[in-house]
Amino acid sequence: MRQQPTSRMCFVCGRRNPVGLKLQFYEDREADELRASFTVPDLYQGYPGIVHGGIVSTILDEVSGRAVMMEEGDDRLLATLRLNVRFRRPTPTETPLEAVGWVEKVSGVGAKVAGEIRLSDGTVTASCKSLLVEPPSEFKETWEQEKPYWKIDTP
Repeated sequence: MRQQPTSRMCFVCGRRNPVGLKLQFYEDREADELRASFTVPDLYQGYPGIVHGGIVSTILDEVSGRAVMMEEGDDRLLATLRLNVRFRRPTPTETPLEAVGWVEKVSGVGAKVAGEIRLSDGTVTASCKSLLVEPPSEFKETWEQEKPYWKIDTP
């Protein structure tokens, strides 16, 4: 599976963010899905042993939004206009998890995407449907400054 690049300071994927989750994303071309295996530390709990809902939503936003890059390339960055999250059961901390994202439809102005967080047995703890659009021009200008750091770090 092809690994996608990451940024320096993104909370979800940033390689150098000291409080970030540092997720790595891989393209599963056979399934047309983007995947990330990870464990959320207790540091990000809401209730004891349960991942905070905002963190769950953040991971779903990232994995579903990045799925567009599988079809459109690593430079196709869109912004979330709408994110609908369904919490199906508590997502546990300190437990192996997998985030999966996929594209439902791409258009000239954006995309409809979806995602899930799953336990190792495949049980879905949360899912999302999102609408992504082209970001404003100000974002694109600041992104150009960060673009040289959008890469895969090799050990």
